[in-house]
This record gives sequence, structure tokens and C-alpha cells, in this order.
Amino acid sequence: FHTQLRALLRASHYGTVNILIPMLATATEIDQTLELIQRARQSLEDEGTPFDRDVKVGGMIEVPAAALALGMFIRKLDFLSIGTNDLIQYTLAIDRTDDTVAHLYDPLHPAVLNLLASILRTANRAKVPVALCGEMAGDTSLTRLLLAFGLRQYSMHIAHLLDVKQVILKSSVARLKPLARKMLRASDPEKLRALLETLNR
Repeated sequence: FHTQLRALLRASHYGTVNILIPMLATATEIDQTLELIQRARQSLEDEGTPFDRDVKVGGMIEVPAAALALGMFIRKLDFLSIGTNDLIQYTLAIDRTDDTVAHLYDPLHPAVLNLLASILRTANRAKVPVALCGEMAGDTSLTRLLLAFGLRQYSMHIAHLLDVKQVILKSSVARLKPLARKMLRASDPEKLRALLETLNR
């Protein structure tokens, strides 16, 4: 890990580098990581190796523990990225690679929607940049819903980029927000899908 951190920091001398730490769940893990990054910085300084001293350090929100303890992440990190694939899987206790239960993997589950909305609301209030990656980011049927929740940074495969961009350009956040609030209050799957269809008209 020390070698990898040194390499990232050295690369920052030649262009913008942000360090994103995956699978964080506790304050101890964040503190350990930040301490190791500081050691890597110090080792480069001791050698006189140039690097950007303002490299930003962020954390992935991809386990429910991280989402529920978001304040801790916001206080210690420069930015966040929501990993929806794992977050949905662990929230619903569904292994999406297991064909016998994969059909239960549902991005529109009320628990998932409320968790995502809460993360985005909390991060935006704290003025901490937050991105969203995973299949949801490139799914144009969910673009407007995420936009209404407050998402402004989408991270996706380049193949989806233009389609998502077109949806965003044709969207009115003011019109979307009331419908998104209705979706957060809904619990019936059919009603949720009907509201999503209305959102995307």
C-alpha cells in the first residue's frame, strides 16, 4: 500500500490526482489510511521527490455502515463517491451474481432510494463534493431521479455518457423535485415505477 500511495503522489506532479479509498466502514480505517498517506508524503519529501501537496483524498460510500455514519466521512475526507452496485447489494442482502436471488436486486427499493437521497442531501448541505458510480449512474431511466435527489457528478462508462447528458439537458430540476419526494414516500413497487415513468416524460 505504501508503494501504491507513493506512486499516486509522484504521479500528482504531472497532472491532477485524487485518491479514492474503497470499502471504508469505520473511523479507524479512515484514520489509518490518512496516516499512511501522510507517511508516503513524508517519505517523498525526505527524498526531495516532487508531488502535489494538495492531493484530495476521498472515500467510497458502498456499504450501509458508511452511509449511516456519513458525518464521520464528511469531517475527515475531501470528497465522496457512492458505489451503487455494492451499496444496493449490501443494503438488500442480495448477491447480484447469484442467479437464484439476483431478481431481488432492485435500485428502486424504498430503502435504497431513501439511503441515496439521504447521502446526497447530507453531503450537499456540508458542501462536500459527491459523485455516484455503478450501473445506476449510466441508467438513463434513473438520471432524472438522481438529479432531483441532488446528484451533480455522475461517473459512468463512456458508452452511456451522451445519453445521460441529453437527459440532463432536457430536465427541469424544479419540476422533478416534487415527484422525487413522492417516490421517497412510496412503498408500493408498482406505484414507484409509475411515478418514475411520470418523472421521465
